[in-house]
Amino acid sequence: MRYVIIGAGAVGGTVGGRLAQAGREVVLVARGRHLAALTAHGLRLRVPQGESTYRLPAVDGPGPLGELRADDVLVLAVKTQDTVAALDAWARAPVAGGGTAAERLPLVCLQNGVESGRLALRRFRRVYGVCVWLPSTFVEPGVVSAAGTPLTGVLHLGRVPHGTDGTAHRIAADLQDAHFEAPVVPDVARWQYAKLLGTLGNALEAVSGPVSGAAAEALYARVRAEGEAVLDAAGIAHVSAEEQRAARGDKVTPVPLDGAPRGGGSSWQSLVRGTGSIEADYLNGEIVLLGRLHGVPTPLNELLQRIAGEFAARRRAAGSLPVAELVAMADRACGAAAQHG
Repeated sequence: MRYVIIGAGAVGGTVGGRLAQAGREVVLVARGRHLAALTAHGLRLRVPQGESTYRLPAVDGPGPLGELRADDVLVLAVKTQDTVAALDAWARAPVAGGGTAAERLPLVCLQNGVESGRLALRRFRRVYGVCVWLPSTFVEPGVVSAAGTPLTGVLHLGRVPHGTDGTAHRIAADLQDAHFEAPVVPDVARWQYAKLLGTLGNALEAVSGPVSGAAAEALYARVRAEGEAVLDAAGIAHVSAEEQRAARGDKVTPVPLDGAPRGGGSSWQSLVRGTGSIEADYLNGEIVLLGRLHGVPTPLNELLQRIAGEFAARRRAAGSLPVAELVAMADRACGAAAQHG
């Protein structure tokens, strides 16, 4: 199989580089300065074992590849807000022997949140979801860092909406050869919703810095409690914290990397790169949506969704809102919600 990594950033670039290191065929899809750097210098992947450069085909879309191969696996690793544009670009791409990518090829959603799988099923017949546990960083064109050891990540994989098949097991086998653990599960959504609860702190981290210290940790606990209440009201099952800890163990422990920036998660990185967008609409916004559908107030997630969006649109510096100020805003939002409840 050949892996076409659509969005070769932190997660996509790490998976692509590790697969290439394991001897698999890989094509990277990127844009702008990142694509220029990949084309000129290759992908530089920094991991605890050292830094390596991979000279891989790099394109900006399906056009330069001509007909796609029947054994291609499309790996969608863009942020959720960029999913529709990526699906538009790739769904109609022709495949050797007839048909289109949407009709014939597997599409693996290597993304946070739960919305991309649903969006993909509107276009692609064979969609796979992944619960991504992979600490990685992309803030410099052409360079991706993944600090996890002894494994690079744990990637639970399954069909969307549920089930498994031989393709999932073949993809998992390739990932397991590439420094990942990749359990194939029939209920990948349970794992993704559990991860969603964890990523509700991404917006907090992006606007106010690391979630550390009593004030930030207490605020995150309140934000997560809203999420748990919403999932309970919606009847959405998710893996427990105990099951997550048992699955992760000490398999993916981040360590400092020489020359690699120390920073935050995916939303923080979007602000640092000045992309102009952030995925909060599909993380905190997913909880807001479910809350509105099921009659559960979500003032804290609404607040984080709004502030993160404003930070991205105005290109405000990551971490520049003091935690104390954010907590005060959260208290006012909760008070207003109680008054109008």
